[in-house]
Amino acid sequence: MMRCEEIEQLREICSFMSSIGHSERTTVAVIGLGSIGGIIAGFLAALDRYDIVACVRRPLARLVVERADGAIDVAVRTLTDPAQAKPVDWVLACTKTQDTEASAPWLRHLCGPHTRVAALQNGIGHTERLAPFAGQASVVPTIVYYNGERLSPDRVRYRRAGDYDFAVTDDSDGRAFTALLDGTGLRILQSPDFKTLAWRKLLLNAMANPITALTLQRQAVFRRDDVKALCLAILEEAAAAGRADGAVLSADEPERLLATLLTYPPDAGTSMYFDRLAGRRLEIDALTGAVVAAGERHGMPTPLNRMLLTLGRAVSDAAAGGKPGGEG
Repeated sequence: MMRCEEIEQLREICSFMSSIGHSERTTVAVIGLGSIGGIIAGFLAALDRYDIVACVRRPLARLVVERADGAIDVAVRTLTDPAQAKPVDWVLACTKTQDTEASAPWLRHLCGPHTRVAALQNGIGHTERLAPFAGQASVVPTIVYYNGERLSPDRVRYRRAGDYDFAVTDDSDGRAFTALLDGTGLRILQSPDFKTLAWRKLLLNAMANPITALTLQRQAVFRRDDVKALCLAILEEAAAAGRADGAVLSADEPERLLATLLTYPPDAGTSMYFDRLAGRRLEIDALTGAVVAAGERHGMPTPLNRMLLTLGRAVSDAAAGGKPGGEG
């Protein structure tokens, strides 16, 4: 028979093991440590309450996020081989939309039946794009509003670009994402009309991204009167396609969006502008292409957006060594 001292020791051990089980930290994997992924990884790592791993091509030791109220400088754990990954609580998919399929091996190893995959990507149709690769995991669509710039592999710059940094659906998944970011200082809007918000963001992206990429100018280009007139016409055309697709966009939505665009710093760039500078493929099909596709579905003419799509594809194909991209 066990002595009283041994029983008490056993109780203490069981209590300690139980406390370990209850204090397990939430696990988070960030796929893609670019301008969007680097920022969210840095903000979450600074909380020091999650186990975070970055899924990248090349390993890093530290990550710096520059911001107006002081830089975040954190150690970062990285994986370079999907075979090393295990299921986590959260996957933050931060790749460009055209790289979603390439991230499939990561998603296959990181996703379990209780995993949530937050889509931190441009465009619309987040769930449809990621679900085929996420297995039993649930996809959480988000809209990213902040402006990010990748300065080097281990350094990114964060700029606040509006009233909110994210928008999510007003449901259990959206609230879970909000809870994940609690304490970061990032502001999140929970909305019952996510589709309209996604279209508003798409309208700006589908116009501002290709214009900055094609002109090789940052947002200062939108201060030109002739460019503003062109932007307004592009936005009016795209808004008509969005309304036909079910988004609730007011008659003066194009003017309001253009006014919002002009509040951004003149030296801020767009993701497509930086991609062109770096000689990478452009995210043109997920942005302007989505507007043109919606127009085709609903019988709405989109000649200006189609022109931007054609020119953007030509630039993108040149960056890829002349290999043609998608058709439409």
